[in-house]
Amino acid sequence: MQSLLLALFLLHTCPPGGTSNLYEDLTLLRTDLALRLYRSVATAGNQTNLVLSPAGAFIPLELLQFGARGNTGRQLAQALGYTVHDPKVREWLRAIYAVLPSTSPGAKLELACTLYVQTGTPLTPCFVEQVSRWANSSLELANLREPNSTAMLANGWGPRQITGDGPVGSTWERGGGAESAQLVLVSTVSFQSAWRHQFSSDTQLLPFTCAQGLALEVPMMYQMAEVNYGQFQDPAGHQVGVLELPYLGTAASLLLVLPRDRDTPLSHIEPHLTASLLHAWTASLKRARMEVFLPRFRIQNHFDLKHILYSWGVIDIFDPLRANLKGISAPHVQSEVSDQGSLCSSPPSARQNLMFQNPPRRPLVKLLPPPKTPQFLFSI
Repeated sequence: MQSLLLALFLLHTCPPGGTSNLYEDLTLLRTDLALRLYRSVATAGNQTNLVLSPAGAFIPLELLQFGARGNTGRQLAQALGYTVHDPKVREWLRAIYAVLPSTSPGAKLELACTLYVQTGTPLTPCFVEQVSRWANSSLELANLREPNSTAMLANGWGPRQITGDGPVGSTWERGGGAESAQLVLVSTVSFQSAWRHQFSSDTQLLPFTCAQGLALEVPMMYQMAEVNYGQFQDPAGHQVGVLELPYLGTAASLLLVLPRDRDTPLSHIEPHLTASLLHAWTASLKRARMEVFLPRFRIQNHFDLKHILYSWGVIDIFDPLRANLKGISAPHVQSEVSDQGSLCSSPPSARQNLMFQNPPRRPLVKLLPPPKTPQFLFSI
């Protein structure tokens, strides 16, 4: 199926202490960063359907910032747009990550990051302390010089594996010098939830038209419900419909964006999506009773985060001669970054078409409602 849909899981949490301007700036910055990651992955790969976790990619980079020095640290800070060495930024992010893992009736959210370090490598006490206090992260000793050891760690998630059906969106690159790595980062994010308003169990095969005009019959879910909905115009003048679907027992929800003109490709809408625009749209949604049609599907894909980071200017961290990680241990440590996000839920979360109120049969986008503290967990 052709690329049709962008989906973002947005979690709403209460803002931690700090100035409102800093909070708002960081919220918008990280939302734009999530959109940038999505565009980079979509451009670099040829996947027709795509699921990725911005949180699963950013947490390992933040951990590396604690140990990076010199040009290596500057590259990470420039790529992210912020640095954890700023006390206000560090405390704000720490407060956000502290409330993200949650379990409630019908919903579960888990995240973790494990840093595997070559056995025998001396670690600085400061770095060990920062890791232990960051986004449910931990340090594990491992013999990374054994053949295929790094690939096994990335694919198996190691001793801190969290629940779910398995890793989604692994960026682990087998070979390519992984055998000489002294530091391996494995990030996992898992979200599972039922819809707040359940779809009918009577799923039917209904017509679905892909972006290139190919007509298919797909399992289509249906519900009639009170939802938040709005019609807007993007900066280029494209008319879009925006629909919010909340999950049960959480502050998370799914936002769907559909071009209203069936001749407008989704690719014409995506470049204009920004944090400010999403905030404006979601803040203006109104309650409406609608028929919602949604394809039922499952998506799993792989992408190479290393190449994405190269395009963002993060280069030294992968070069054993230039990487400056003195804050962790020795001056030169090569790292392999692995991003794994596990989406273990029946709800849709992938680049594909969505249909609601008289099935549109054309591209649309999924995004999320704008709370006071949005954190993008998955981007699809």
